[in-house]
Amino acid sequence: MERDEAEELLARQLSEEPAAETDEEEAGARVAKRLPPKWEIRIQANVDPIVEETIAYRSIAREVDGRYDKVDVSAEDKTKKDGQA
Repeated sequence: MERDEAEELLARQLSEEPAAETDEEEAGARVAKRLPPKWEIRIQANVDPIVEETIAYRSIAREVDGRYDKVDVSAEDKTKKDGQA
């Protein structure tokens, strides 16, 4: 099969409506299954994993130039700020 023939075959298959989808209820059910849900599940974490990882890295090594010395990433301070807000 040559490329042109393959493209024509594909175009025909995509443009034709399958016989099974002629039933409107079945087609509606298929469409509904593909839709994303209307809700999201969110979990509130007590610990920020990025802060924990940063603390672990800082316990292993120091910054060369000290540019992040003013940034406080202690987990206790972060928890206190979140609790007050």
